[in-house]
Amino acid sequence: MTSQDEYGDSLANASILVVDDEPGMRNFLTKILSPRCKRVEQAQSAAEATKMLDQAYFDLVIVDNIMPGKTGLDWVREQRHVGLFSDTILITAYADLETAIKALRTGVADFVLKPFRANQILNAAARALDRQNLRRENFLLKHELSVESNVLKGRLLGKSAAICEVRDILNRLAPLPTSVLFSGATGTGKEVAARTLHSMSDRADKPFVAVNCAAISPDRIAHELFGLIDEQERQKDGLFLHAEGGTLFLDEVVQMPDQVQAALLRVLEDQRIRPVGAERDIPLNLRFLFATNADLEQAVAERRFRADLYHRINVVKIDMPPLKERSEDIVELAALFIQQFSTTLGLPALELDEETLLKFARYDWPGNVRELRNLIERSVILGAFPDKFAGSGQVTGSRAIETLDLVMQRHIMHVLDESGGNRAEAARRLGVSRKTIDRKCAAWGF
Repeated sequence: MTSQDEYGDSLANASILVVDDEPGMRNFLTKILSPRCKRVEQAQSAAEATKMLDQAYFDLVIVDNIMPGKTGLDWVREQRHVGLFSDTILITAYADLETAIKALRTGVADFVLKPFRANQILNAAARALDRQNLRRENFLLKHELSVESNVLKGRLLGKSAAICEVRDILNRLAPLPTSVLFSGATGTGKEVAARTLHSMSDRADKPFVAVNCAAISPDRIAHELFGLIDEQERQKDGLFLHAEGGTLFLDEVVQMPDQVQAALLRVLEDQRIRPVGAERDIPLNLRFLFATNADLEQAVAERRFRADLYHRINVVKIDMPPLKERSEDIVELAALFIQQFSTTLGLPALELDEETLLKFARYDWPGNVRELRNLIERSVILGAFPDKFAGSGQVTGSRAIETLDLVMQRHIMHVLDESGGNRAEAARRLGVSRKTIDRKCAAWGF
């Protein structure tokens, strides 16, 4: 028997529906496809196939053209109208020009002439699925580039207590299907944390699709999310379908129009979507992650966000800490950004010295990690840090990361000495909380 590897992963991971009124042909197709596919179902009529499509989503439908009642092409055209987003292969004994033109107009991916051998149908199925996956990958790549995401893909960096706590929660959530709501100020790394959770889950090899709801105009967001069948019956897959099997991350959910909020609530409850203009729901297998920098409870009180949707997505909430509360992580982030931009832009790496590190540690970073990243990018381009962060000595690489804690320790101890050992007064002078001083002193054994 031919090895599964010859036909690739696309076939191995596919769910296929075989539609044929002849039991012998159905059983033959099922016999050759089942060992090589994730799932194969069969229907003996167009009516039975329609009911099966109402209940489950299939990556590929293989249909015989000559069946009682209506042709396979007529049935496919009818299903396209109500909402068939799967690729199709037509089995036919007659390859006349008229049939070929109709198949093309109906959106049939391929047709196979009877009689055919097992490898012919397997090759046709593999080709159709490979093209389908290539279209999906191209779309997701274009989407990723279009949002101009500046996040560190799938990497939640840092060793501070605040970030370690977030990472521990992500570890607990990784094997679960639970929806998660990330909150925090702009630039705190909500999408980074979401990507980290996805990479730790059993969906890591499936798509991660990030959607900034504030960046899509209200009149387009339903089409972009749910997909569309237009007046000419042309189909456009939505982001929900492109993320199938993986994780969908909806950022700035508070910006969703009310009608889309209502539709999203139904999706979360039923795990099914209905593309705009379609008459059929499509089952989904998705994990949903959400993020906002707004106060959702206040948005609910002001009737800008649906209360029922808020309670549905607020199952587990993770508050991302601002950068000023995780100053221990600044140098690790800064060193990584310097290396990243130096390599990407082909420019010399900047050197971090103790004075610069101290100024980084004392700065409030209102724009959080995003502000630090932008500062590093600008500084690498200009070849120097701005005056308010510039230093004199030179400490590079791993020594810089080792040095920040010593710099902070020396500075805090100096301020404590000037304050007569009064930690509350030292905290006031440093512009940090008393709890921060207590934590640092405990870590240093004082």
